[in-house]
Amino acid sequence: MADEIEIDLDDLQRRMDGAHAALRTEFASLRTGRASAGMLEPVMVDAYGQLTPINQVGTVNVPEPRMVTINVWDKALIGKVEKAIRESGLGINPQTNGTIIMLPIPELNEERRRELTKVAAQYAESARVAIRNVRRDGMDQLKKAKADGMSEDDQKIWSDEIQELTNAAIAKVDKALEAKQQEIMQV
Repeated sequence: MADEIEIDLDDLQRRMDGAHAALRTEFASLRTGRASAGMLEPVMVDAYGQLTPINQVGTVNVPEPRMVTINVWDKALIGKVEKAIRESGLGINPQTNGTIIMLPIPELNEERRRELTKVAAQYAESARVAIRNVRRDGMDQLKKAKADGMSEDDQKIWSDEIQELTNAAIAKVDKALEAKQQEIMQV
């Protein structure tokens, strides 16, 4: 009976990887000094009576390091796309040229860079909390398994494996945060 008790480490690993993937997505939306199509992902456009992601109303391109262009497919939506970008809080002023909306990415000042590193640190902390929640779920599974007859030695082995997964996942988050902070502070 006790030999049949197993903890699903693959599921725990998959959930920790999911927290890391969510962190990467949040980091992509942070505006650094460089242009990226990912910075427009959170922007929603009021198109045809419902909120639509900006990449579903036009083609998003990055022709230069400091320029993002959006080729809007429906001319009637150009004004709504411009309005959505202005109201998104990205701090970018769109310029229209026919059906193409150009977004020049301005240089970040030192104060704004520091603010962005703090926001990145908050994103990283929420990812760490998510990973720790997954660890707690794994430890709860262990407690149930112990109640079902798992030996103390087996419990210790599983506990150490769960802790190793947690430490590795948090180290990945810390490494990603450090890289993002360096990218933000780079002039």
